Amino acid sequence: MAQSLSPREEQNASPDVRSLEEENRRLKERLNSYSIIFERSLDAIVILNKNGEFVDVNEAACKLFEMDKFSLIGHSFSSFLELVPPDILLFQRSMLQKFGSFSDELLIKLPDGKVKHVEFSMKKDVFDEFDLVMMRDISAHKALERERIIHEFLFRDVFNRAVDGIVIFDEFGRFIDVNPAFSMSLNLEKGKLLNLSFQQFVARECANEFARLLAEVKEKGTAKGELSLVRPDGTVKMFELTATSNVYSGFYMAIMRDVTERKNMEIKLQKSEERFRAIFEQAHEAILIWDDFGCILNANPAASRTFELPLNLLVRRNLFDFVDYGDEKVKRIFSEFRRKGEIRDELTFHMPNGEDKQLEFTMKKGAIDGYHLTIFRNVSERRKIERELRESEQKFRSIFDHAMDGILLWDAKHRIIDANPVVCGIFSVEKEALLGRMVVELVPERARRQLNKLLQQCQRTGEASGEVEFFDEGKGRIIEFSLKKEVIPGVGMMMLRDVTERKEMELQLRKSDTLNVVGELAAGIAHEIRNPMTALKGFIQLLQGSIDGDYSMYFNVIMSELKRIESIITEFLVLAKPQAVQYKQNDICKIMQDTIDLISAQAMMHNVQIIADFERGLPPVYCEPNQLKQVFINILKNAIEVMPKGGDITVRITRAGCYVRISITDQGCGIPKDKIKKLGEPFYTTKERGTGLGLMVSYKIIEEHQGKIEVESEVGVGTTFHITLPIERMEREDDDDD
Repeated sequence: MAQSLSPREEQNASPDVRSLEEENRRLKERLNSYSIIFERSLDAIVILNKNGEFVDVNEAACKLFEMDKFSLIGHSFSSFLELVPPDILLFQRSMLQKFGSFSDELLIKLPDGKVKHVEFSMKKDVFDEFDLVMMRDISAHKALERERIIHEFLFRDVFNRAVDGIVIFDEFGRFIDVNPAFSMSLNLEKGKLLNLSFQQFVARECANEFARLLAEVKEKGTAKGELSLVRPDGTVKMFELTATSNVYSGFYMAIMRDVTERKNMEIKLQKSEERFRAIFEQAHEAILIWDDFGCILNANPAASRTFELPLNLLVRRNLFDFVDYGDEKVKRIFSEFRRKGEIRDELTFHMPNGEDKQLEFTMKKGAIDGYHLTIFRNVSERRKIERELRESEQKFRSIFDHAMDGILLWDAKHRIIDANPVVCGIFSVEKEALLGRMVVELVPERARRQLNKLLQQCQRTGEASGEVEFFDEGKGRIIEFSLKKEVIPGVGMMMLRDVTERKEMELQLRKSDTLNVVGELAAGIAHEIRNPMTALKGFIQLLQGSIDGDYSMYFNVIMSELKRIESIITEFLVLAKPQAVQYKQNDICKIMQDTIDLISAQAMMHNVQIIADFERGLPPVYCEPNQLKQVFINILKNAIEVMPKGGDITVRITRAGCYVRISITDQGCGIPKDKIKKLGEPFYTTKERGTGLGLMVSYKIIEEHQGKIEVESEVGVGTTFHITLPIERMEREDDDDD
């Protein structure tokens, strides 16, 4: 049971109670005011425990976190800070521990994913061990600031990157800022321009216009116009200008488009139009302007002359009146024109005076103000000339292609530009392979020097002619050239003729003439010598019978030499006239073997071996054996004599179709190619003491046997004589006459 106080004690205790009650009342009022401030504060107020959990929150905090108070209390504050980098959180906590309070900005992420930017102020241990955090949502402010920064950045980016010039200026026209495009237009750096004004660049004739624009932009807030500015180098730049007021810190902004090129183009177009009008009026070609229905709307004086009508009458006519519109070609041309929009062709136009003209034309659809433009050219005379030229060219081409001689055309650089079939035949090459090649390439390298001399002579004198001799595939050829420098400007002509056969025939004729002369001479000499020889031989034989002793040896020598003289006379007579011989079938291998046996002793004396290689089963040959033996002996003896140190002679006999081929090959010194063709000529020999009669007689005998002798030789290697004889002898008219 409580002890009661005495009245005195109660009297003494009353002031203390009243004081406490008063203090309690004041505390309650203060707490109540704090509670009102806490709840009604516009800033979010959060009380956190040491674990970072919500202990108490105000209404503004519930709105900030978009959760009710019951849900927030006990919730961890760190769960809203997942967007804040860990190092930033660590820094903020360290600052709070160090100073006891800290202010900064944070990003909080709500459970629904919404992100808010907050500004916070945190104080440590405000209520015993509880921390106080005051937060304010500055997301809208940050968005506006970000938008302002973006807009400012975009403006600056557009300002710097704009193709058009942008100028910020004050009410007096002084430059406050300019972009690079404007600096480039005036060809001045930005730093220099910022100390200047519009008035220093405005062309004199545009001063009033600029004053008007400045007054208008001040009055109406916007103005448009054109200005010409003079650059420091004196060149003029023309601009289209749009000015606006109070767009940047109370200054004016002008967007200036450089239209110098466009204005210059307009001036050029105007001049071009004037020139077109002058060309239209003064052109030599007829020009018509007409509509979709063919009605002629305009025409120049040349059209009046072409269509044989005065201008005032021509512009009343229809274009289709001058052509056969029912003609298929006319229909095709105009149909193609309507489809493609342009066409180039030619047609026959009928003039009002009855004359027909061939007109070449170019049509362009909608060329002038939607109307069609046609330019005509009278090509009647040109077509006539072209037709005559084609006929002339056809005649020339016919002569060129069918000429008996080769014709070749070459340009100023001696390149072949055309050649007829005869040229291609002479050199055995296609025409396409000749075109573009140099003329000198027609012949082998060894003969090009001769052809070059002819070309140089032609270059000096205008023409040249001569023969070029060369070997082609082992055969000698002679080409006759005739050159003319310029048959037409820039084109030279060359005539070619293969005269190889003609030269050979001429050579054979010369040989034949020489043989005839030698034959006649031989017959005369043989006749004159034989008569005294007969007397000498008879008396020597009489003396030989009456003289004995040592003198008989002399008589034998004399008789031997007389017989040698008789054999030479016999050879002469063979040249004079072939002996009356009886041709019959004989074994050619036996004739050759008999000859080899006859001459083998002489061959052995010179260390020469004769190798015989006869094909088996050879048919008999119509011939005179003794004459062939004489030929074989002559050739074999020559082969032995050209091998003084010995060697082999190979004799081969083979069949070649209707002929028998005898080949005699030695290992001598060989014969140069230029001397081979002279073999068989009278008194031509390669030996020191030879007369040349042996081979001449051999050639004559083989010719009488209707055969031929061919010689192959290589200097330092040896020589081969090929004798070709027919198996069946052909009867000739001269044989019948004999």
